[in-house]
Amino acid sequence: MWSLDTKTSRRGDTILKPEAKVKRAVTSYLKNMGAYYFYPVTGGYGASGVPDIIVCYEGKFIAIECKAGSNKPTALQNKNIENIRNCGGLALVINEDNMHTVVDEIIKFTAKVESTNIDMENIYKMMQ
Repeated sequence: MWSLDTKTSRRGDTILKPEAKVKRAVTSYLKNMGAYYFYPVTGGYGASGVPDIIVCYEGKFIAIECKAGSNKPTALQNKNIENIRNCGGLALVINEDNMHTVVDEIIKFTAKVESTNIDMENIYKMMQ
């Protein structure tokens, strides 16, 4: 007899690990925003340490590293995040605690203004 991992949740017949739940939530937000995104292939041919999700929104480069719980990026992931930021891109580390901030962070980055100058409520209404 098998036992269900208590750190997973069941959706239909699919069991989602915590990081997969974060990725699914993030991609749902990105779809609603109309952002272009993909998961880069890193095994064998791609570079290691590349963030989980690569995004283009309003002509801006955005990379999102998804983590579960208190997990932190590896040294190589941090180096890639730093390189992206140094080149003017937005690099986010997202987990269950801050995944609801993805839209706000991307909108602030693309608008290049403080969040107090953005009518977030109106933006969310337009996304629906």
